[in-house]
Amino acid sequence: MKKVIYPLLSLIPLFSMAQETKLTADDLFAKARKVAFDSKDYPQAIQLSKQALLQAPDYTDINIFLARIYTWSDKIDSARAIFTELDRKNTTDEDFFLAYASLEYWNDQAERAIAITDKGLRIHPQSQDLLLLKGKISYGNDQYETAEKAIHSLLEINPKNTEARALAKNIEEYTAKNAIGLTYNFVYFDKQFDHNWHIVGLSYKRATAIGSVIFRTNYANKFAENGVQFEMEAYPRLSKIFYLYVGAGYSNNVGIFAKYRTGVSLYANLPNSFEGEIGYRQLYFSDNIWMYTASVGKYYQNLWFNLRTYLTPDEKNISQSYTGTVRYYTKGANDYFGFSAGTGLSPEENRNNLLDNASYKLKTFKVGAEYNFSVKQSNLFSISGTYYNQEFRPKEKGNQLDIILGYIRKF
Repeated sequence: MKKVIYPLLSLIPLFSMAQETKLTADDLFAKARKVAFDSKDYPQAIQLSKQALLQAPDYTDINIFLARIYTWSDKIDSARAIFTELDRKNTTDEDFFLAYASLEYWNDQAERAIAITDKGLRIHPQSQDLLLLKGKISYGNDQYETAEKAIHSLLEINPKNTEARALAKNIEEYTAKNAIGLTYNFVYFDKQFDHNWHIVGLSYKRATAIGSVIFRTNYANKFAENGVQFEMEAYPRLSKIFYLYVGAGYSNNVGIFAKYRTGVSLYANLPNSFEGEIGYRQLYFSDNIWMYTASVGKYYQNLWFNLRTYLTPDEKNISQSYTGTVRYYTKGANDYFGFSAGTGLSPEENRNNLLDNASYKLKTFKVGAEYNFSVKQSNLFSISGTYYNQEFRPKEKGNQLDIILGYIRKF
């Protein structure tokens, strides 16, 4: 019996090899993809892809896939050799241009990568992946106007593209060299004060190599008195991930405005379209008021979610302010509907001089909405309204309505 079994056993490897040779190029391609994506076994994926190409040497998808695996395995010369040959054959597949441009981008050949994406976009002008890649490459190479154009085109095609939405915000800080803004803020009180408030702001923004700088003058009529405040804000870039907010203000009309104000925040553009902030704000009337702030934001398709808090410690307790905001973007970075709700007062509001009073005045509920839209990308219009229900005396509440109209001209 053993004499029969042993010869049969010796035939099993040959039988397996025969079965392997019966696999089609598509079968081998499917196996290569599975081991590459599921097991990260790139050497085996390369071997299977080569076997498939022995059967079908002109199978474009397998060639592109093999070049990708070479790229991920840091075999750059082998990947380039395949891409160069595909280019010589005038390959027009969208995935070819995407994979080839990505290789050059990841290996610090930005100009070559842009040339490849441009060639691909001439054939596939509606390709979201190519437009997004061109935007990323141009942004990383400090070609902000090119990046803005690519991302704007992408958002016209698909306003729900999360990555493009997050990138559009970062690009915007670099594109317009100058911007002049005008705002008018009307605040109505039903009980707390006898006179309504009027605040007008005029600002000038200048984009520099390290970030934007804003100069602003505010005129206010509060409590039937007039006052002026001067402010300067800057957003210096530390890297493509981190940037700062630095602000300061001065007014000689204490009570209408804080005499001094300062603020610093560190912002981070985080993975998966998240963003975070941590910082402080300081107001000085007759004494200093110190507030500490933190926020987290998230882009999802054409939505932006943000949750912010301000914590103001004193000798007895810590006053707290929380605000949640949702924006629904309709087109570019400056076209959206916004909704917010929260509690407490914020030092960012034109009502911040109320912070200089008793802590019970922080017992505030607020809900608001805003609409921002652009005309030819250079003219930005905004309108917002916020309703406040605030306890301004113990057990006595009043209502306020805050309306803001704004216009910015970029040039």
